[in-house]
Amino acid sequence: MTLLCPALSLSLLVLSAQPAAPAGAEVAVTNPLLAPWAGPYAGVPPFDRVQVAQLGPALDAAMAETLANVDAIAADPAAPTFENTLAALERSSRTLDRVGTIYGVWSSAMSTPEFQAVERDMAPKLAAFQDRITQNEKLFARIAAVYEARETACRTPEQKRLAWFHYTNFVRAGAKLDAAAKKRVAAINERLATLYTGFTQNLLAEEGDYTLFLEREAELAGLPSSVRAAMAAAAEAKGRKGQWAVTNTRSSVEPFLAYSGRRELREQVWRSFVTRGDHGDARDNKAAITEILKLRAERAKLLGYPTHAHWRVEDSMAKTPERAMALMEAVWPAAVARVAEEVADMQAIADREGAKLAVEPWDYRYYAEKVRKAKYDLDENEVKPYLQLERLREAMFDVAGRLFGLHFRPAKGVPVYHADVRVFEVRDGKGKHVGLWYFDPYARDGKRSGAWMNAYRNQERIDADVPTIVSNNANFVKGKPGEPVLVSWTDATTLFHEFGHAVHGLLSSVTYPSLSGTNVARDYVEFPSQILERWLETPELLSRYARHVKTGKPLPKALLRKIQRAATFNEGFDTVEYLSAAVVDMKMHLAADATIDPAAFERDTLAALGMPKQIVMRHRPTQFAHVFSGDGYSAGYYSYLWADTISADAYEAFLEGKGPYDAKVAARLKALLGSGNAVDPADAYRAFRGRDAGIGALMRKRGFPEPASAAR
Repeated sequence: MTLLCPALSLSLLVLSAQPAAPAGAEVAVTNPLLAPWAGPYAGVPPFDRVQVAQLGPALDAAMAETLANVDAIAADPAAPTFENTLAALERSSRTLDRVGTIYGVWSSAMSTPEFQAVERDMAPKLAAFQDRITQNEKLFARIAAVYEARETACRTPEQKRLAWFHYTNFVRAGAKLDAAAKKRVAAINERLATLYTGFTQNLLAEEGDYTLFLEREAELAGLPSSVRAAMAAAAEAKGRKGQWAVTNTRSSVEPFLAYSGRRELREQVWRSFVTRGDHGDARDNKAAITEILKLRAERAKLLGYPTHAHWRVEDSMAKTPERAMALMEAVWPAAVARVAEEVADMQAIADREGAKLAVEPWDYRYYAEKVRKAKYDLDENEVKPYLQLERLREAMFDVAGRLFGLHFRPAKGVPVYHADVRVFEVRDGKGKHVGLWYFDPYARDGKRSGAWMNAYRNQERIDADVPTIVSNNANFVKGKPGEPVLVSWTDATTLFHEFGHAVHGLLSSVTYPSLSGTNVARDYVEFPSQILERWLETPELLSRYARHVKTGKPLPKALLRKIQRAATFNEGFDTVEYLSAAVVDMKMHLAADATIDPAAFERDTLAALGMPKQIVMRHRPTQFAHVFSGDGYSAGYYSYLWADTISADAYEAFLEGKGPYDAKVAARLKALLGSGNAVDPADAYRAFRGRDAGIGALMRKRGFPEPASAAR
């Protein structure tokens, strides 16, 4: 699953990042982080000049500058117009955007104890800063005046969309509340910011501090050579050369669970992973979750909504929690029924082998691989030697070129924040510079787990054509120097998924940065990433880039046919693991006033759902960073399923045409993705497809029977 990582969580504001001098009050550039970005490609982040001690003062200065700019807009004696109010607001935070990008990178990928101290100090300040803007009555009056006169005040449809965007976000943030309610909302936001930071840092510590070291070869039973090599490299990186390490991150845990023949070690690794943040110690996240949920519920009531879920979902494609739940409930029965079939297949193999066990959660991946082999004569270890990280990167570039005319080449003279990071320049088919793509693929201490996309700079053209800067970040286990990194089919899919977000940003072609790229509704933003996953499985791509790591020979056609036959294998597990987390997230945020015990709520909700005992949620509450490290995906984890209804339907448009590389369909998709949030996503999708997406394609993609009536 993806986690989009905005450089700085200031989602209610316009945070463009054009490296131009700010309007309004100026900041004396004594701190190098405050300077406009210099260098090639319209300026690049000065990652080589960053000192953690500079981040706090830089943010303080940048916030002060932004507030001065905003106050100047609010106090303008001229009547409010689009240009002197909304366009000026778009320009108001140039310096903060640049500093925020660097701060966000250090938070997610370079989080040292020194930085974490800065983060704890800055979190409530940033929340208070945001509220000072959204609660500025004079500013809101000007925004409202432009919005109410948008038919005449705005010259283009995109300007009308921007007027709607700002007005709606300010209202949703509490701009119309009385003074007492505004004060309470601001206090809640400051406290939530502190709680979010604590949750994130606790989880990072849980992942970084626990490692299982294995000392004997016998403990590696069943593990393929690629997994052993990665474990050896991880141990050596931690000062244990000659041993093997399983770190407490998904990229290390899941391969071990899939292949280790030592059941007691599988259980040990599994328990350490699924209990992150749930040990009853100083890093336990349960109390923070209870307080977060209580404060979110209170804030929603102050803002005029029944629950936090209603507030969060209102500006999404789903519009209401009830519609989101209806989709999840439509898919759940088929997924659970498929799990029952999968477990029966696994139990039969365990029984035939004389294992004398009932399948438990730490057995699921292990026996699933045995079933895959028995049913499809397919072993993931047969496929993995053909999936080299570098060749997959080349394959992604190929897809972006063939579908969208994007071409990548190594960038020169661009500083990076870590030696693992590489930078590529992106040009369009006419040779025009489009943006930069940063790639940070490997796990390391201080980097949060998972995979995500960043936008370091949004595309815009208010005053000049400003190209975007995007990044993809992953946590592959780095091998020995000079050795190719091999990845699983699942990880290859994730790689393409995250690249889909980057492509979404790179294709952006709008005027205003707050409508640019991936700044779209939460349950729409996963659509571009999910649809790009589908090109990984195309024979045209695999025949060219899936080459054996030792022989260089292409993936055999017979093996490709096995992969295609097994396309929906284990879909019950994948869907239930995800969907249970999405339902718990939504139901937690539909509780209006209750004081929630996260452990009891999780247990009772899953029991009511009929959760199979062999599976746990993909993210249990105490490690659910999507939901509790910020408002981000709170009451919004359903978004992956909603977006997949769109992506499945959109891919069928290619299949109805000339196939996955149909140039005409690709051109329509490029136009759709390029519009960002300048067009309502539902309208944009109808323009692409000629109709709304239904549930049918989603169910076909997952190999589930279609329900009698569609949920959407």
